[in-house]
Amino acid sequence: MRHGKYRFIIGFLAIPVALYGVFVISPFVQDFQISMTDWTGLTPDKHYIGFENYRKIIHNHLFWQSLWHNVLLLLIVPVVTLALGLFFAFMLNVGGRRRGASVTGVRGSGAYKIIFFFPQVLSVTVIAILWQQIYNPDPDEGVLNALLSNVGLSSLTQSWLGDPHLALGCIMAVMVWANVGFYVVLFSAGMASIPTEIYEASLLDGAGRAVTFFKVTLPLLADTVATGWVYMGIIAMDAFAFVQLMSVNYGGPDEKTDVVPLLLYKTAFRDNSQYGLAAAMGVAMLIVTLLFAVLTLRLSRRERIEF
Repeated sequence: MRHGKYRFIIGFLAIPVALYGVFVISPFVQDFQISMTDWTGLTPDKHYIGFENYRKIIHNHLFWQSLWHNVLLLLIVPVVTLALGLFFAFMLNVGGRRRGASVTGVRGSGAYKIIFFFPQVLSVTVIAILWQQIYNPDPDEGVLNALLSNVGLSSLTQSWLGDPHLALGCIMAVMVWANVGFYVVLFSAGMASIPTEIYEASLLDGAGRAVTFFKVTLPLLADTVATGWVYMGIIAMDAFAFVQLMSVNYGGPDEKTDVVPLLLYKTAFRDNSQYGLAAAMGVAMLIVTLLFAVLTLRLSRRERIEF
């Protein structure tokens, strides 16, 4: 093994790396090549135009508006989702009634985890259509407006997805609802791996729940949180399915919910089939996503805590 370890390693890695190169790296390279042409996607004719498509997106206000919506999603959705996931996981695993120096979760925590995880069983399409009906402005069909009317809060009824000021926030709320359950289960598994002796020691020292969370639980789950942050950032940077299915007229009203992936889709398949311009938007989205992942991992780098 000492003499042939490199051949052994290469033998195991060669096929996975080759598959990764063909199915992951190669499409990105092809996308960049297409972005340098005026290809419509409907004819075999391609003309090299250099960085003309990138110049177009730089001067396209719809692109910058869509990118700003993605930035809002990056700033809000991961923070809210992970914060709620940590809170619920902590309460389920450590928030039970304290008896002496013992630490327990709430009664029925297993059932709560199943309930929280339930949205993960549903497809994005089902979730989007379900919440589209909940947000329906018709008081006879929309669950939310009907509920507000029945409890005497008719003044709060809205055209939730038809209001330019509310539509993006409503979609963000659905994205949080759809993903928070997964992180409740993920963080619960991480907390279960923390030795109970650490919690019991903090109790004996007189630490309350807030101190225990910020001084014990959160530092020991830092790597898990950082990984979850990257995944949620990728989900927020996409948001294509939620916006396409829930928004008014694909990114409306007035493009107030448009995001870069949806604008890319419309550019490629609706607006005169501008595949080259859409490919340039895809490259820009890739760069923003990679920057987010690198910055997140860089800022979350810390000395590993072992227990």
